[in-house]
Amino acid sequence: MSHAPRLSIGLPVYNSEETLGESLEALLGQTFDDFELIISDNASTDGTQEICRHYAGQDSRIRYLRQERNLGRVPNHNFTIQQARGELFKWGASSDLYARDYLRLCVDALDKHPDVVLAHSWSAIVNDRGQIINRVKYPVNTHSPSARERFRSMLFDGWGDDSYGVIRTEVLRRIPPHGSYHFADRTFTTELGLHGPFYHVPDWLYFRRDNFTRTSPFTVRQRCAYMDPRRAARLRNPVVRLYGEYLWAYVAMIRRAPLSPAERRECYRLLTRWLTGRFLPVANRFMPGPDRGRLPLGHEAYQDSQHAAEQDVLSIDTLVAGREYRASP
Repeated sequence: MSHAPRLSIGLPVYNSEETLGESLEALLGQTFDDFELIISDNASTDGTQEICRHYAGQDSRIRYLRQERNLGRVPNHNFTIQQARGELFKWGASSDLYARDYLRLCVDALDKHPDVVLAHSWSAIVNDRGQIINRVKYPVNTHSPSARERFRSMLFDGWGDDSYGVIRTEVLRRIPPHGSYHFADRTFTTELGLHGPFYHVPDWLYFRRDNFTRTSPFTVRQRCAYMDPRRAARLRNPVVRLYGEYLWAYVAMIRRAPLSPAERRECYRLLTRWLTGRFLPVANRFMPGPDRGRLPLGHEAYQDSQHAAEQDVLSIDTLVAGREYRASP
C-alpha cells in the first residue's frame, strides 16, 4: 500500500481460530475500503497464524505482525495504535461482526461533524450461531456539546458500548495508552469524551459475539492480569493500587483535557460527588443532567427503530459480508 489509508483498523488476536475467519470476512467486505488492517498476533498457539497469513496473502490491505511472546491483551491493543498510519483508527475484535456499511457510515459521520471524536453504531449481541440475543441499550449522553455534561453522564448514567468505534487518531494519541488497572476501559473512553462528543449511526450495524466459552467472572486481580500479565505480581500491584490507579485516572484526565477553567472546576466537582457516592447509599449516586431524556446525536429514531426491530427478526446473515451462504433462500 503506497499511500497512507484514511482508516487504520487494529485487530489484536490470540488463539482465535474459531471466529477469526468470519470477522475478517466482515471487515474486508466493507463498502468503505480505504483502510489498512493491522493484525497483531499475540503469539497464538492454535491455527490463528495460518488463517492470518492466508488472508494477508490475498489482500494487500492486511499487515500481519506476530509477537514473539504473549504480551497480554492491553499491550497488544496498544501496539496496534503505534503501528497505525491512518487519520482515523478503530479496534476490531476477532469475534465481532459488522454490517457492510458500518465503516462507511461512521467515516461519513466524522466527516460531517468535525467536532465529533468517535463514531459508532448501535450494538447487538449475537451468540455462537450468529443469532441476535440482545440489543444493547445506550444510556449515556455522549452526544452533548458540553464536556461537563458528557463527563457527568459517563460517571452517573451507566455505560455505553463505544470501545470499538471509529476514533480520530490525533485525539487518540493525545491521551495515554489504554491502561490495565481496574476499569481502565471506562476511564479510557471517558477521557475521549472530554475531547469531544460521540456520534451513533441510528441502526444496528455492530454485532458483538457473546463469549459462549466464558466461565466464572474474573476477580479484580485476575481481570487486570488478563489485561497485562505484569499485574499478576501481588507485591508490585496490590488490589488497592489497581483501584487507586482507576480513581486517579479521572483526576489526571481532567487536568489534561482541553477544558476551560470553569469546565475543569465543574468536572472536579462532579468527580467529587461521584466519589462520595461510592461510599453512600445508591440513591445518592444519581445526578441528573440538563439533557437527560433527550436522544443522543445519531439516535434520533432510536425508540421507533427499537420497536420495529423487536417486531421483526434481524438477520445478520443478510447484513454481514461473508455470511451470504447462510441466508435462507
